[in-house]
Amino acid sequence: MTNLSQSPAPDLSSADSAANPAIEEIGPPPRQYRYRLLRLASFLVVMLAWEWLGRQVAPLFMSYPSAIARAAVEMTADGELGAALLESFKTLLLGFAISSLLGVALGLAIGRYRTVEAMSDWLVNALYATPLVAIIPLVILWFGLGFSAKLFIVVILAIFPILINTASGVRNVSEQLIDVGTAFAANEREIFVKIIFPAALPYMMTGLRLGIGRAIIGMVVAEFFTAITGLGALIVKYGNQYDTASMFVPILVLMALGIALTAMVRYAEAWIAPWKTTEDE
Repeated sequence: MTNLSQSPAPDLSSADSAANPAIEEIGPPPRQYRYRLLRLASFLVVMLAWEWLGRQVAPLFMSYPSAIARAAVEMTADGELGAALLESFKTLLLGFAISSLLGVALGLAIGRYRTVEAMSDWLVNALYATPLVAIIPLVILWFGLGFSAKLFIVVILAIFPILINTASGVRNVSEQLIDVGTAFAANEREIFVKIIFPAALPYMMTGLRLGIGRAIIGMVVAEFFTAITGLGALIVKYGNQYDTASMFVPILVLMALGIALTAMVRYAEAWIAPWKTTEDE
């Protein structure tokens, strides 16, 4: 005779799940969604606080988001903002591309070869420590007030974070990895391509993210002091007219441009070096 009291109880949760596959476990939202909600909440709080505080101050000294949005619509409708953005973006994109190529190439050479480092480290440190804005009069004498002067200022400001971070990444490559490559008869090109470059890639991407911010600063400074064009020209124009709301429009566009380009570099890093993203998580 079977003892019914000792038979195992049926798993009701499994039965319900099998009967209704749409039932899912309820738990906390994934971490990335929580972070997105926190970003959105902080953005809304800042915008609301700015709107309230901006209305308490005279328009000559401060504006607020709704007034800035109206000014942005007007500047976009007459084509002024789009033309200025295109002019600035052309200088920024070309200058950042040149500084990235030169910075990575020189950083690899300085980090790998001690003779190159001994010959160039004093010059890199001196130029990086020099307030490069002070040499703008000299740049004007060299290149005039046109596009070449703007491009040179962007390159000279953006190249050093890329170069220094790349060189640091090469120096931090484990000597054991290089010794293993040498033991397997790898030549210098193979050591660079298969060992040094992948190991130093996260440092390079950090340098590129820092270089973007410096390139935007260089672009605006160049537009202030050399060719008065682009977004920098709009800032000067509306600042001289004491139109604070319109002056904030190019400033916020520059902020958005920096955020967008930095995010693009982060996505590129996640695609090129997925192991670094996994380590950070």
